[in-house]
Amino acid sequence: MPRARSSNPTRSDVILGQIRVDILNGRLAPGSRLGFADLGERYAVSAGVLREVLTRLVEQGLAESEAQFGFRVVDVSIERLVQLTDARVAIETLVTRQAIAVGDIAWEADVVAKHHALARIGDSMFSEGITEEWLTAHEAFHAAILSGCKNAYLIEIAVRLRSISEVYRCWSRPEHTRTHRDVASEHREIMAAAIGRDADRAVELTEAHIRLTTELLISGRTAELSSP
Repeated sequence: MPRARSSNPTRSDVILGQIRVDILNGRLAPGSRLGFADLGERYAVSAGVLREVLTRLVEQGLAESEAQFGFRVVDVSIERLVQLTDARVAIETLVTRQAIAVGDIAWEADVVAKHHALARIGDSMFSEGITEEWLTAHEAFHAAILSGCKNAYLIEIAVRLRSISEVYRCWSRPEHTRTHRDVASEHREIMAAAIGRDADRAVELTEAHIRLTTELLISGRTAELSSP
Protein backbone atom coordinates (compact mmCIF):
# COMPACT_ATOMS: atom_id res chain seq x y z
CA MET A 1 0.00 0.00 0.00
CA PRO A 2 1.17 3.60 -0.52
CA ARG A 3 3.19 5.01 2.35
CA ALA A 4 1.48 7.35 4.76
CA ARG A 5 2.97 10.81 5.07
CA SER A 6 4.73 11.40 8.38
CA SER A 7 3.83 14.40 10.51
CA ASN A 8 7.60 15.03 10.65
CA PRO A 9 8.83 14.51 7.07
CA THR A 10 12.23 12.95 6.61
CA ARG A 11 14.88 14.18 4.19
CA SER A 12 13.66 11.48 1.78
CA ASP A 13 10.08 12.75 2.04
CA VAL A 14 11.19 16.30 1.24
CA ILE A 15 13.28 15.28 -1.78
CA LEU A 16 10.53 12.95 -2.99
CA GLY A 17 8.08 15.86 -2.92
CA GLN A 18 10.47 18.13 -4.81
CA ILE A 19 11.18 15.57 -7.53
CA ARG A 20 7.49 14.69 -7.89
CA VAL A 21 6.57 18.35 -8.38
CA ASP A 22 9.35 18.74 -10.96
CA ILE A 23 8.13 15.65 -12.84
CA LEU A 24 4.49 16.79 -12.79
CA ASN A 25 5.41 20.27 -14.00
CA GLY A 26 7.57 18.84 -16.81
CA ARG A 27 10.86 20.15 -15.42
CA LEU A 28 12.00 16.52 -15.41
CA ALA A 29 10.69 15.40 -18.79
CA PRO A 30 8.90 12.09 -19.41
CA GLY A 31 11.41 9.43 -20.40
CA SER A 32 14.39 11.44 -19.15
CA ARG A 33 17.17 9.71 -17.21
CA LEU A 34 17.27 10.14 -13.44
CA GLY A 35 21.01 9.93 -12.85
CA PHE A 36 22.38 9.95 -9.31
CA ALA A 37 25.08 12.50 -10.09
CA ASP A 38 22.73 14.98 -11.78
CA LEU A 39 20.00 14.63 -9.15
CA GLY A 40 22.51 14.78 -6.31
CA GLU A 41 23.78 18.12 -7.56
CA ARG A 42 20.32 19.46 -8.43
CA TYR A 43 18.74 18.67 -5.06
CA ALA A 44 21.87 18.72 -2.88
CA VAL A 45 21.23 15.22 -1.62
CA SER A 46 23.24 12.02 -1.04
CA ALA A 47 23.13 8.89 -3.17
CA GLY A 48 21.66 6.96 -0.26
CA VAL A 49 18.66 9.25 0.02
CA LEU A 50 18.21 9.28 -3.76
CA ARG A 51 18.20 5.50 -3.88
CA GLU A 52 15.25 5.42 -1.47
CA VAL A 53 13.46 8.26 -3.26
CA LEU A 54 13.83 6.72 -6.72
CA THR A 55 12.58 3.37 -5.44
CA ARG A 56 9.51 5.11 -4.03
CA LEU A 57 8.94 6.90 -7.35
CA VAL A 58 8.95 3.52 -9.09
CA GLU A 59 6.40 2.23 -6.53
CA GLN A 60 4.19 5.21 -7.33
CA GLY A 61 4.49 4.63 -11.07
CA LEU A 62 6.27 7.93 -11.75
CA ALA A 63 9.62 6.34 -12.63
CA GLU A 64 10.92 3.13 -14.16
CA SER A 65 13.98 1.09 -13.35
CA GLU A 66 15.88 -0.75 -16.08
CA ALA A 67 18.78 -3.13 -15.56
CA GLN A 68 22.11 -1.51 -16.57
CA PHE A 69 20.32 1.75 -17.45
CA GLY A 70 19.22 2.91 -14.00
CA PHE A 71 16.16 5.06 -13.38
CA ARG A 72 14.17 7.32 -15.67
CA VAL A 73 10.91 9.24 -15.60
CA VAL A 74 8.04 7.10 -16.89
CA ASP A 75 7.46 7.64 -20.60
CA VAL A 76 4.18 8.99 -21.94
CA SER A 77 2.14 8.86 -25.14
CA ILE A 78 -1.42 9.53 -26.22
CA GLU A 79 -2.02 5.79 -26.67
CA ARG A 80 -0.77 5.06 -23.14
CA LEU A 81 -2.90 7.85 -21.71
CA VAL A 82 -6.06 6.51 -23.38
CA GLN A 83 -5.38 3.02 -22.01
CA LEU A 84 -4.54 4.41 -18.58
CA THR A 85 -7.77 6.43 -18.57
CA ASP A 86 -9.89 3.36 -19.37
CA ALA A 87 -8.16 1.44 -16.57
CA ARG A 88 -8.68 4.28 -14.10
CA VAL A 89 -12.35 4.62 -14.93
CA ALA A 90 -12.90 0.88 -14.49
CA ILE A 91 -11.10 0.71 -11.14
CA GLU A 92 -11.99 4.07 -9.56
CA THR A 93 -15.70 3.78 -10.32
CA LEU A 94 -15.73 0.27 -8.82
CA VAL A 95 -13.89 1.40 -5.69
CA THR A 96 -16.05 4.52 -5.37
CA ARG A 97 -19.25 2.50 -5.58
CA GLN A 98 -18.02 0.10 -2.89
CA ALA A 99 -16.84 2.98 -0.69
CA ILE A 100 -20.27 4.63 -0.80
CA ALA A 101 -21.95 1.32 0.00
CA VAL A 102 -19.93 0.57 3.15
CA GLY A 103 -18.28 3.83 4.24
CA ASP A 104 -19.23 4.93 7.76
CA ILE A 105 -19.82 8.34 9.36
CA ALA A 106 -16.10 8.77 10.02
CA TRP A 107 -15.51 8.21 6.29
CA GLU A 108 -18.08 10.87 5.41
CA ALA A 109 -16.44 13.34 7.80
CA ASP A 110 -13.01 12.66 6.30
CA VAL A 111 -14.28 13.20 2.75
CA VAL A 112 -15.83 16.53 3.75
CA ALA A 113 -12.69 17.62 5.61
CA LYS A 114 -10.37 16.72 2.75
CA HIS A 115 -12.60 18.54 0.28
CA HIS A 116 -12.61 21.61 2.49
CA ALA A 117 -8.79 21.59 2.62
CA LEU A 118 -8.60 21.31 -1.18
CA ALA A 119 -11.16 24.05 -1.73
CA ARG A 120 -9.25 26.42 0.56
CA ILE A 121 -6.20 26.11 -1.68
CA GLY A 122 -8.28 26.77 -4.78
CA ASP A 123 -7.23 26.38 -8.40
CA SER A 124 -3.85 28.09 -8.06
CA MET A 125 -2.22 25.26 -9.99
CA PHE A 126 -3.75 26.55 -13.22
CA SER A 127 -1.97 29.90 -12.92
CA GLU A 128 1.14 29.00 -10.94
CA GLY A 129 1.87 25.42 -11.91
CA ILE A 130 1.41 22.40 -9.67
CA THR A 131 2.51 23.03 -6.10
CA GLU A 132 3.25 20.41 -3.47
CA GLU A 133 0.46 21.89 -1.34
CA TRP A 134 -2.18 21.53 -4.07
CA LEU A 135 -0.91 18.11 -5.11
CA THR A 136 -1.07 16.82 -1.52
CA ALA A 137 -4.59 18.18 -0.96
CA HIS A 138 -5.84 16.86 -4.31
CA GLU A 139 -4.48 13.38 -3.67
CA ALA A 140 -5.86 13.39 -0.13
CA PHE A 141 -9.38 14.30 -1.31
CA HIS A 142 -9.63 11.53 -3.89
CA ALA A 143 -7.92 9.04 -1.56
CA ALA A 144 -10.46 9.87 1.16
CA ILE A 145 -13.33 8.85 -1.10
CA LEU A 146 -11.61 5.61 -2.11
CA SER A 147 -10.72 4.78 1.51
CA GLY A 148 -14.30 3.84 2.30
CA CYS A 149 -13.82 0.67 0.25
CA LYS A 150 -12.73 -2.32 2.34
CA ASN A 151 -10.71 -3.99 -0.44
CA ALA A 152 -7.11 -2.82 0.09
CA TYR A 153 -5.94 -4.39 -3.17
CA LEU A 154 -8.41 -2.40 -5.25
CA ILE A 155 -7.48 0.81 -3.44
CA GLU A 156 -3.78 0.19 -4.05
CA ILE A 157 -4.38 -0.28 -7.78
CA ALA A 158 -6.55 2.84 -7.98
CA VAL A 159 -4.01 4.99 -6.16
CA ARG A 160 -1.12 3.79 -8.33
CA LEU A 161 -3.01 4.40 -11.59
CA ARG A 162 -3.94 7.90 -10.39
CA SER A 163 -0.29 8.57 -9.54
CA ILE A 164 0.87 7.52 -13.01
CA SER A 165 -1.76 9.72 -14.64
CA GLU A 166 -0.38 12.79 -12.87
CA VAL A 167 2.73 12.63 -15.08
CA TYR A 168 0.58 13.70 -18.01
CA ARG A 169 -0.02 17.09 -16.39
CA CYS A 170 3.21 18.11 -18.12
CA TRP A 171 1.02 18.36 -21.24
CA SER A 172 -1.48 20.74 -19.65
CA ARG A 173 -1.89 24.27 -20.99
CA PRO A 174 -3.12 26.58 -18.20
CA GLU A 175 -5.17 29.00 -20.30
CA HIS A 176 -6.78 26.18 -22.26
CA THR A 177 -7.64 24.27 -19.11
CA ARG A 178 -9.12 27.29 -17.32
CA THR A 179 -11.35 28.03 -20.30
CA HIS A 180 -12.98 24.63 -20.42
CA ARG A 181 -13.69 23.54 -16.85
CA ASP A 182 -14.47 24.43 -13.27
CA VAL A 183 -12.40 21.94 -11.30
CA ALA A 184 -13.57 23.26 -7.94
CA SER A 185 -17.19 22.62 -8.93
CA GLU A 186 -16.34 19.11 -10.15
CA HIS A 187 -14.75 18.24 -6.82
CA ARG A 188 -17.64 19.75 -4.87
CA GLU A 189 -20.23 17.75 -6.83
CA ILE A 190 -18.28 14.50 -6.40
CA MET A 191 -18.04 15.12 -2.65
CA ALA A 192 -21.78 15.88 -2.37
CA ALA A 193 -22.77 12.75 -4.29
CA ALA A 194 -20.45 10.57 -2.22
CA ILE A 195 -21.63 11.68 1.21
CA GLY A 196 -25.20 11.81 -0.11
CA ARG A 197 -24.85 8.08 -0.84
CA ASP A 198 -25.80 8.58 -4.48
CA ALA A 199 -23.48 5.96 -5.93
CA ASP A 200 -24.75 6.23 -9.52
CA ARG A 201 -24.22 10.00 -9.54
CA ALA A 202 -20.81 9.77 -7.88
CA VAL A 203 -19.65 7.18 -10.39
CA GLU A 204 -20.96 9.27 -13.30
CA LEU A 205 -19.18 12.38 -12.01
CA THR A 206 -15.96 10.50 -11.30
CA GLU A 207 -15.81 9.08 -14.81
CA ALA A 208 -16.57 12.49 -16.34
CA HIS A 209 -13.87 14.09 -14.15
CA ILE A 210 -11.25 11.57 -15.28
CA ARG A 211 -12.19 11.60 -18.97
CA LEU A 212 -12.39 15.38 -19.23
CA THR A 213 -8.88 15.65 -17.83
CA THR A 214 -7.69 13.22 -20.50
CA GLU A 215 -9.51 15.07 -23.29
CA LEU A 216 -7.95 18.39 -22.29
CA LEU A 217 -4.49 16.88 -21.94
CA ILE A 218 -4.68 15.29 -25.38
CA SER A 219 -6.03 18.52 -26.85
CA GLY A 220 -3.18 20.47 -25.29
CA ARG A 221 -0.61 17.97 -26.48
CA THR A 222 -2.01 17.92 -30.03
CA ALA A 223 -1.98 21.72 -30.18
CA GLU A 224 1.61 21.76 -28.93
CA LEU A 225 2.75 19.26 -31.55
CA SER A 226 1.00 21.12 -34.38
CA SER A 227 2.32 24.56 -33.43
CA PRO A 228 5.24 25.89 -35.51
